[in-house]
Amino acid sequence: MPYQRYVALGDSQTEGLNDGTEETGYRGWADRLAEILATHHPDFRYANLAVRGRLTAQVRAEQAEAALALNPDLISVMAGMNDLVRPGFDATAVAADLEAMLKALTASGATVVTFTFPDVAKIAPLVRHLRPKVLDFNDRIRVMAERHGATLVDTFHHPIATDPRLWSKDRIHATPLGHARIAAAAAHALKVPGAGPSWTDPLPPLPTMPIWRRAAVELAWVGAFLGPWIVRRLRGRSSGDGRTAKRPELQPFGSANMA
Repeated sequence: MPYQRYVALGDSQTEGLNDGTEETGYRGWADRLAEILATHHPDFRYANLAVRGRLTAQVRAEQAEAALALNPDLISVMAGMNDLVRPGFDATAVAADLEAMLKALTASGATVVTFTFPDVAKIAPLVRHLRPKVLDFNDRIRVMAERHGATLVDTFHHPIATDPRLWSKDRIHATPLGHARIAAAAAHALKVPGAGPSWTDPLPPLPTMPIWRRAAVELAWVGAFLGPWIVRRLRGRSSGDGRTAKRPELQPFGSANMA
């Protein structure tokens, strides 16, 4: 510390979806972390190679080598959830791709930070059958992070990680508040000066929702988000088709392409 050259790898969460709009641009937790880090180094530079819809193998193939070419001293990798929610998810193969990245990135001498995933059963009850996969994959991430000396942001056991106010209506992407909490969690894990555990602080209690209202909300989610997602999968399409990284080069924070 302080870090001078930060490169973010990943998918839509790291790209920053739902923390902004297509018209104004997306900010996201990685941009927010970069903003925190920029206050500690006058020559700070930041690149974000994440692209929505990318699977872990694609992140590895398209982003890892490009990240190393930028010679960063800090790299973040958040990947795996796009794989996990697909039929035929092969945890061993996906974990192998993630571990290969962690091995190569840490070998460069950079500090590498990676993440576990929250309890999907509490965020989207209709996909609670995915919970055992999340538990298993998180255990794999913990082991590989320790093996390669990566910094782990492990939010799974903190109730705030599944507070609905941190998640958008699609229950996939974080809200601006959610992105802010993820950035704060990463800063805390990296021991950034001034960062602490306040990201775990609970929000005020929500009013109790009647059962009929909860059922209506679930049905609305299926129609608005789950159904269209299934259709895209059947058609072999991805939200990231034709897209490239929003910030492919290291630049001063606040310069071109920042949301």
